[in-house]
Amino acid sequence: MDIKKDVLERFLRYVKVDTQSKEGVEDRYPSTEKQLDLSRMLVAELESLGLEDVALDEHGYVTATLPEHLPEGSARAADVPTVGLLAHVDTYHEVSGADVKPIVHERYAGGPIVLGKANTPIDPADSPELADYTGDDIVTSDGSTLLGADDKAGVAEIVTLMALYRSNPALPHPRIRVGFTPDEEVGEGTRYFDVKKFAADVAYTLDGSGMGEVEDETFCADTAVVSLKGIDVHPGYAKGKMVNAVRWAAELIHRIPADATPETTDGRQDYLHAYQVSGSVTEAKITCLVRSFSEAGLEKMEAELERIRAELVAAEPRLGIEIEIKESYRNMKQVLDEHPKVIAYAEEAMRKAGIEPVRKAIRGGTDGARLSFLGLPTPNLSAGGYNFHSTHEWVPVGAMVKAVEMLVELMRVYAERGLKRV
Repeated sequence: MDIKKDVLERFLRYVKVDTQSKEGVEDRYPSTEKQLDLSRMLVAELESLGLEDVALDEHGYVTATLPEHLPEGSARAADVPTVGLLAHVDTYHEVSGADVKPIVHERYAGGPIVLGKANTPIDPADSPELADYTGDDIVTSDGSTLLGADDKAGVAEIVTLMALYRSNPALPHPRIRVGFTPDEEVGEGTRYFDVKKFAADVAYTLDGSGMGEVEDETFCADTAVVSLKGIDVHPGYAKGKMVNAVRWAAELIHRIPADATPETTDGRQDYLHAYQVSGSVTEAKITCLVRSFSEAGLEKMEAELERIRAELVAAEPRLGIEIEIKESYRNMKQVLDEHPKVIAYAEEAMRKAGIEPVRKAIRGGTDGARLSFLGLPTPNLSAGGYNFHSTHEWVPVGAMVKAVEMLVELMRVYAERGLKRV
């Protein structure tokens, strides 16, 4: 089986299906019906590959089983865990994923990559990783939409792995549970995920950027919803009477320290991100992401919001401000530190596939964070793409091939060594 041909063909087919999720939808799951178009396609493909227990449930989760193949010399079946492989079907809600027109730039020769409809190319000055893929085929959109490598690269890699096992039945592997989730991009990918029913002992999401990433740590994440109440009167007679909730919302955002925003932080720095604002003179609302790698850091950021709230109310006592904190997820490292072999096996598999592993902390979230706290240790592995959530998104075909080869080695490690407990 030609891994490169298979994974590229699948990826190009998947990105053409519009699966954009939608934030703030409370009355249905998944948030958009169109995500199920790809889910149904995946069900048909998994069935055609002969996987067992293939299902699309009422919440849009696709699951399937590949029975183990443990040849002579492998670990005892009782010692080999069931391994889950997961990716999400939806794409980022703020950039269009409709009518994606992927372009394969064959044998990239260096320099800027010109996109069909974009005024600006993908510039190596902004994407220095391009230099690592000279001579490789690189896939982009035409610049009018995102590409969808986040996370259709991961989806394509997992399905290609299943096809590889079917065409090479001698390859050793444990029992594998495949799972494709909706609504990850809006933070709801695991809302109805039944860990017990999924019946894996350990899992990996294929949702990381670049090549070689082994991500065992995420932000702790909360969402702060700030509601402001003002007083509206006719603007011609408003002096001393009007309290403009919109203006005070702008003032609140202005007072968030400039060195505590996503634009000015990286690495392990915390941030407050006011990313949605709506309202009128009478009422306004600000939605803020609160991010830190520790719960103490979250508390510090949330205390900063409270400090700003108190300052504004002191300046204008008639102004009403309430802050509601909603928990999103916590740093999965708290769980994964109890299962060191889950990370060690992934790093070993990377090296066996010719990739130097890079241990990283994610400045974001992943389905694995919630799954880990639900009892399924789930680190995140790279799927190969770059510039996620952007019309300048790109993925080297060679990185997707390496991801599949890494998974083969990872499953071989589990089959040959086993883990009584992970």
